[in-house]
Amino acid sequence: MKHKNRPDRLLFVIVVILLMVGFFIFTSAAFGLLARSGAGFQFVILKQLIIGVVMGTVALFAISKMPYKYWQKWALPLFLCSVLVSAILFIPGVGFSSGGAMRWIAVGPITFQPSEFLKLGTVLALAWWYSRYQDRAHTFQYGLLPFCGVLAIATLLVLTQPDTGTFLVIFASSIGIFAIAGASWKHIGVLLSAAILGVVLLASFRPYVRERLLTFMDPGRDQLGASYQLRQSILAIGSGGVVGRGFGQSVQKFNYLPEAIGDSIFAVAAEEFGFVGSSLLILLFLGFGLRGMKIAADAPNSFGRLTVAGIVILITGQSFINIGAMLGIIPLTGVPLLFVSHGGTALVFTLVEVGIILNVSRHRVTT
Repeated sequence: MKHKNRPDRLLFVIVVILLMVGFFIFTSAAFGLLARSGAGFQFVILKQLIIGVVMGTVALFAISKMPYKYWQKWALPLFLCSVLVSAILFIPGVGFSSGGAMRWIAVGPITFQPSEFLKLGTVLALAWWYSRYQDRAHTFQYGLLPFCGVLAIATLLVLTQPDTGTFLVIFASSIGIFAIAGASWKHIGVLLSAAILGVVLLASFRPYVRERLLTFMDPGRDQLGASYQLRQSILAIGSGGVVGRGFGQSVQKFNYLPEAIGDSIFAVAAEEFGFVGSSLLILLFLGFGLRGMKIAADAPNSFGRLTVAGIVILITGQSFINIGAMLGIIPLTGVPLLFVSHGGTALVFTLVEVGIILNVSRHRVTT
């Protein structure tokens, strides 16, 4: 047995490529802002570059050198802090809404989405708990009950905003941690059944959730309304063909495709770089996921293993949920494509999470 002292090079290379490719695609998609509102796309690009890429990269290197055991020590306080910050959203005059959702806090010219902090906080809290009681994770008292408590808090905060997409991402990473920790399959089955029932109830009480489910089942309904984004996305992806129209040549990003720099950005990438380019992007995310899970398997202790696994599921799960929604194989969720979509603070948190993985990889055990 021997311990490695250098961060995983392959994962680092994959992340660097994702970062570069993502900013390249984002720059092209941002040109669509010109036709939409005459917005200064240079400012949008510069903001993404400085806040997301530059600050995120600095954060990645700093966190990758911070011993991950500090995260174990502060896991519970960080979760409570993320809950508090998320709750601040609902104080009148603090949070602001966009598109009918209260998800952002403005700090000067910078907007911050607390759910990004909450996602990481939830992963750390669950990893901390099950690393302490992994031998009893299959029990109700130490397994299912704490899981339901942590998830209930996170669910209440994100669904109140409302943010169904983030709920799905948090649930996926949480159930992944729970399963890896040694949960009873009976408990996992109960949780999955409860999640399905929860989605049905949400569809019953929230029209936008119901519309997304109906649009998924019948993409031809309400072509100028609920299914408009999906139809424009599929049109963009299909028109890209094998090799695409070329950089900057997307037609759909100009006045047709909603949220071209947000959750629809994969459709812009597929239109400009075709089947070949979009497949390579998917392979990069797949490579990230597989390498991340290898690092989790080689982690020196259960906290490192559960934390890395949870973060990998967070990042890859959200990315594939976004891509699947743009392809029409799952309902629209509204979550952005990490490393690519607009959102500087989201990119910073993603790179912080990558930094944690890289630090764990420094201590991984190999034979």
